[in-house]
Parts: sequence; C-alpha cells; structure tokens
Amino acid sequence: MVVIGMVVAEFNRPITERMEDAAKQIAKDRGATVIDTIYVPGIYDSPIAADKLARRGDVDAVVVIGAIISGETDHEHVIAHATAQGLIKISLDRDKPVTLGITGPGMDPKQAMDRIENGGNAMESAIKMVERIS
Repeated sequence: MVVIGMVVAEFNRPITERMEDAAKQIAKDRGATVIDTIYVPGIYDSPIAADKLARRGDVDAVVVIGAIISGETDHEHVIAHATAQGLIKISLDRDKPVTLGITGPGMDPKQAMDRIENGGNAMESAIKMVERIS
C-alpha cells in the first residue's frame, strides 16, 4: 500500500478544498492511504511542509495542492516558480516523489474551478511514481 502525505494551501480554499477531495478520492480508489495532511496559508508556504512530510519514514510520497489565481501584478509567476523549484529540490534531496497539484498561474477563478481534477492527477502521479521507483 502506498502511503501519502498531503500539503494543501488554504488560500483560494473553495478551490483547493475540492482539489483535496479529488486527490483523496483517487487515493481511495487506488488503495493508497493519506496518513497526514498539513494545511499551509498559501502555496508559497508549501515547501517547508512538504519537506517535513518527505522526511518521515512512513510517507512514500507527498502531494501538494494549491491554486494560483491571477492578480494585478506578475507576483503569481514568482510564487509559482519559487514553489515549483522548492518542491523539486525536496523530491531530489529526500529521494521521494513530491507531486505538483498546483494550478496556475495565469488563471481566473472560473478556470481554476475547471481544473479541480488536477488534485486527483497529482495523487495519481504520486502513486504511480512510488510504484515505479520503489
């Protein structure tokens, strides 16, 4: 059985909550267990939580959920890039899959709602990676 740790951003919570539900449904359908979920204020805060989970011996992979919605500046691109780079580093440093269930940047709220399934896609990727590299 694959054991997953999840990190979920609270910012844009109506969207990330549904993404989290989609991820948990895939875990259930695939027989994986979500052992722990850490809620962070925003997606930029996710790398430290993902690293904490990835350090655990009882966690096979980490799924990170968030939605980056466009604002009035290019700040969203900075957030997306920095977060992705941090999560990649954790995956490589800890030798565990850390999947990117983050939508955006460049989305409006409707587009973000249309991409709820990306939470499930990230869970599916985490499970497949554990199965393929273990």
